[in-house]
Formats: sequence, C-alpha cells, structure tokens
Amino acid sequence: MRWQGGRRGGGIDDRRGMGGGVIGGGLGVGVLALLGYFIFGIDPQITTQLAGALGTGQGQGEIGSPGDEAGGFVDVIATNTTDVWSSLISGYEPPRVVLYEGGTGTACGFGQAQMGPFYCPLDRQVYLDLSFWRTMQDQLGAGGDFAQAYVIAHEVGHHVQTLTGASDRVRQMQAQARSEGEANQWSVALELQADCYAGVWAANAARVSGGQVALEAGDIEEGLNAASQIGDDTLSGGRASPETFTHGTSAQRVEWLRRGYQSGDPNSCDTFAAMGGGGAGQPSKGV
Repeated sequence: MRWQGGRRGGGIDDRRGMGGGVIGGGLGVGVLALLGYFIFGIDPQITTQLAGALGTGQGQGEIGSPGDEAGGFVDVIATNTTDVWSSLISGYEPPRVVLYEGGTGTACGFGQAQMGPFYCPLDRQVYLDLSFWRTMQDQLGAGGDFAQAYVIAHEVGHHVQTLTGASDRVRQMQAQARSEGEANQWSVALELQADCYAGVWAANAARVSGGQVALEAGDIEEGLNAASQIGDDTLSGGRASPETFTHGTSAQRVEWLRRGYQSGDPNSCDTFAAMGGGGAGQPSKGV
C-alpha cells in the first residue's frame, strides 16, 4: 500500500508508554476516576480525559518520527479517512484516534488490548493497541499494511454510524428484540456496514490524496483475506451457532467489504434492508 507521502493530521492521542494505563503512584485511570468521583465529586469522564491528555505524546515522542513508523502509518490512514468522509458527508466531524499499550481509560470503561481495536461512541474516539498488528499476522494469518488500514477504517466506520444515527437505531431495535438471536442480527448488520464503509474509504483514498494514499497490486486481496479471517464462524472454528454471531460470517464480511470498495458509495452499504430495518442511518452525500 502506498502511504508514506500521505497527509498527516497530527490529531493522534499517543498514550503509549504509560504502563498499561497506569499513572499517578501506580493507580489505574479507572481507579483514579472512581476516587475523584467519590471523594471530590469530580465527573469520572473529566478524570479520564485529563489522564489521556497527560499521556499524550509520552510514549514514542512525535508521532511519525523516524523511530515511529507505526504511529506515522496510523496518522496517515486516519487523516485520509477524515478526508474521504469529509468529501462524502457534509459537516463531517472526525473521531480522535488513541494509541495505547495494555490498557487505557475511556468513556465506555477501561479498554484493554485483549479487546482488540474498538470505537467508543460516548467519547467518539477510536482506540488501538498496535500489538494487534502482530496478532493479525501471527495468529490470524492476516498481516499486511492494507489489512491494518482496513481495521482502522472499520472502526472509523462505526464513528460514521454514530453520526448518522445508525448506532442509536440498532440499540433501539435490540431493546425491542424478541430473542438474543434477533438482537445479535442487528449487531451483525452494524458490523457489516462498518466493513462496507471501510471498502468505501479504500475506493476513495487515492482520489482525496492525489494518489499519495492508494492501494497497490494485491492490497484488496489482503483486505478481503483479513475480513475472512475475522468472521464469527472462522474465529469459532465452526463450533458457534449462527444465533450467537455478532460480527457476521467470513463470507458476509468479505462480501460487504468488497461491495463498499466496488461502489465507493456509502449509500450502497444498507446492510439493514435485508432485515426490514431500511435506512437505519444512511449518510447523504455532501455538497
């Protein structure tokens, strides 16, 4: 994947090197937040945000410095997703991307590396422990820079769903679901749409960057392989029942990533239509 010449926005919150989210005399961010609340009446989210601000830039120095190629990669890809979605959605407001090691405080609770990359809608931030890249390559057989970019774009896709209202719509439908299996189907639709949005990003990356960020030969296959390796059926070794799936099968994830890439249009990503949910928060193209 071509990315080294891409624009860098510099809006990365770098919490690496904070000892797994441990600060202030060995107390974790979550513990400090609770102490601040019960003793001083401070909103836990304020404590978490302050801890994050104190950790910014403490681990690796400047993002994208010669010794921090991984951080530079995240910066370029995140900035490019912002440029793509800004061209597709009028008034788009990007998420902040947080790099951490081991664990960190979030508005959604204490985040840990074992959870993999995730998006928190309460603070509208994407959280990423870069050790996941090794997990993808060594344990999932899904290495490569475009596979990594797909993961980032998928999480940004969840941010788009927060902005469009799709995430809220899914929570409402899950609350009304008659069974756990039905509730899980809505979760699957949400995850598959995020896959589709990742494909939409990939299709538009070169357009908004003047070719500085672009797919090269074999990249889309690399991404499709990554999507295949993280399907619910593949991860469970075929042992889990479809009613328990929350992210979709390998075939579904491949299909929707490919659909987004081939169309380049977020309006092609209505994964809810098949469930009778219709436009559960489809974005309209900006002007």
